[in-house]
Amino acid sequence: MSRIGKNPVSIPAGVEVSINGNEVTVKGKLGELTQEITGDITIKIEDGAVVLNRPSDSKPHKAHHGLYRSLVFNMIEGVSKGWTKELELVGVGYRASSQGQKLDLALGFSHNIVLELAPEVKVETVSEKGKNPIIKLTSYDKQLIGHIAAKIRSFRAPEPYKGKGVKFVGEKLRRKAGKSA
Repeated sequence: MSRIGKNPVSIPAGVEVSINGNEVTVKGKLGELTQEITGDITIKIEDGAVVLNRPSDSKPHKAHHGLYRSLVFNMIEGVSKGWTKELELVGVGYRASSQGQKLDLALGFSHNIVLELAPEVKVETVSEKGKNPIIKLTSYDKQLIGHIAAKIRSFRAPEPYKGKGVKFVGEKLRRKAGKSA
């Protein structure tokens, strides 16, 4: 199950990790994140690294061990460097514009979709002539940015015949052949 859980998570300079019972708080230059650790996993700070231990080799303990190690790693990485997701709008007339924390999407419906984003997420839209519009989301919270990116993608998921829709930059779409005459 989890070999990942055994690896310690190093704490870079400028990041402060505090453990209060079963709650981990990570502070950095970009923000502050908190995660509750359940499932009998113990967490300690040793030699400038966060170490997680499990009580036994049972399947649920192994699963929680790897999960919480990944969550702590993502928190530390987020408050020190940040996370970025890029979405591409493929289709004629598909446009995106942002004003502050509002994202305005024209995705071929009879109306524009206006999405109010959380203050932790910074949004930027890039529209170059001859290229598809791109939406760049930046945040220190990986879970939140992934949720918002999935929400935007769900408004018009890419279809398999022409590939029109909202897709992640670099995402490979499974294409289908159309009707044969």
